[in-house]
Amino acid sequence: MSVESFEQLFEEQEMKQLSVGDVVEGTVINVKEEEIVLSIDGYKADAVISRSEFTNRPNVDLTSEVEVGQKLEAKVIKMNDGEGQVALSCKRLLAEKGSKKIEEAFNNKEVLTAKVSQVREGGLTAVVDETEVFIPASLVSDMYEKDLSKYNGQDIQFIITEYTPNSNPRKRRIIGNRKTLLVAEKEKKQKELFEKIKVGDTVEGTVKNVTNFGAFIDLGGIDGLLHISEMSWGRVDNPHNLFKEGDKVNCRIKDINDKKIALSLKFEESNPWIKAAENYAVGNIVKGKVARMTDFGAFIELEPGIDALLHVSQISLDRIEKPSDVLKIGQEIEAKVTDFNGESKKISLSIKAMLADAKKAEETTNEEAETETETAYSDEEVTGEEEA
Repeated sequence: MSVESFEQLFEEQEMKQLSVGDVVEGTVINVKEEEIVLSIDGYKADAVISRSEFTNRPNVDLTSEVEVGQKLEAKVIKMNDGEGQVALSCKRLLAEKGSKKIEEAFNNKEVLTAKVSQVREGGLTAVVDETEVFIPASLVSDMYEKDLSKYNGQDIQFIITEYTPNSNPRKRRIIGNRKTLLVAEKEKKQKELFEKIKVGDTVEGTVKNVTNFGAFIDLGGIDGLLHISEMSWGRVDNPHNLFKEGDKVNCRIKDINDKKIALSLKFEESNPWIKAAENYAVGNIVKGKVARMTDFGAFIELEPGIDALLHVSQISLDRIEKPSDVLKIGQEIEAKVTDFNGESKKISLSIKAMLADAKKAEETTNEEAETETETAYSDEEVTGEEEA
């Protein structure tokens, strides 16, 4: 046998060592946008990896993914691609590894981390080594989320709760669950939080959601409700005017009932009724703002948390049919305190009494002035008689 025939036989023998399904390692010798060319040690022909066999990601520029001299591991999918080259696939090898990794994670209940590759109408698709995992919308979060677009391109953690392997990727069923992890983490934080807090404590939280009846405050693992009635000593008509999502709030824990926490911003040291008996004693002249009106009277806000009743009969010296005939919401008025009951937190006001006092004082002043005038005239008459 000639040397040439021996070398040819050797090369053919080397080629026979590769077969479809083998996993090989090669060195990148050329990169194009849609194709990678590799040299496999000990093998005569070059090998190629097309863009579609490199990744499932569409329109990837391969020149930005790999570089000449880089080592790649791939699976043989064809001994001759029609041009005498071996066709390889990176994504199929990764998919097999990913599928195995997912199966192990499913059996061992391991937590996986993967990037969200697609936001679908019914949930998310995450890719684990070129193997797709579907996470239904109901299992993405521990609360309802209408818009899942914020997860696109993000790394998320999940567990595999359903795994049905199949050689056909289209028939393979792999379901991920992120909700279970979030619920477990929340329960852990809740337990830690409940071990630390008690009624009366002041805690810092972040406004998570604002509704018409109050605001939910994230205390770091559990939400507390700050009811509209506990937002201020004064009247609050709309919580949205006071809070927005993300605000930091220092609250007092008013009550703990099982896993429900009631919060309050009405700190006792700022209770306006503490000094009310002094500030609004009977006889004091006070100023306030008309807060609301009924047919029988107007409620005057003396300060946040303290309202007083101005009865319709006490609005004027003249007869008034209803408060709205002479008063407006937001109008500032001055009146006299005619009754104070700290126990029931009721204060009565009267403009009529204040006006009557003023009228009486004016009449008294006029009487005194007339008396002084008459006295002066009398003195002049006496002086005139003496001179005569």
